[in-house]
Amino acid sequence: MDHEDIVYFREQQKFKQLWIRLLVFLPAAIVWYGVIQQLVSGRPFGDDPASDNGMIIYTIIFGVLLPVFILSLKMMTEVRNGGLYIRFYPFHLSFKEFPFESIESCEVHKYSPLRDYGGWGIRFGPKGQAYNVSGNRGVLLGFKNGKKLMVGSQKPDELAGAILHGMGAV
Repeated sequence: MDHEDIVYFREQQKFKQLWIRLLVFLPAAIVWYGVIQQLVSGRPFGDDPASDNGMIIYTIIFGVLLPVFILSLKMMTEVRNGGLYIRFYPFHLSFKEFPFESIESCEVHKYSPLRDYGGWGIRFGPKGQAYNVSGNRGVLLGFKNGKKLMVGSQKPDELAGAILHGMGAV
């Protein structure tokens, strides 16, 4: 293994909140029920039923594509020799690199995803940029250019320790 490829910390997080699953799978279940009702049983679904082609399109979008998309979302965080690497799949095709040389400060931090950053995911809020999936703990990074980045983590102490080690601070 090349010296640059050494990984000191690795974490993969997925959206597992019940409210997100309900928001996605409840409409999917309704669409699937409707398509079975209308296309299989031959009874129109609802007071103002969609055409059969419309039901097929709704099923593809809300019954298949949206759930598959939500289930595929994941945030991968790595600390390697060169810095911090974050990939928010499927939005990032490769890891975003944050070199240790650009990081000025690193601290474990408790925060409010909604209030501080406007929610979960790749966010831009009044307190800077955030990458988060769940929970309210992470590592707040301050950069030499004045920007801030919150990296949500289920293991914030380990993540901060690896970053500080890479920065030569410990």
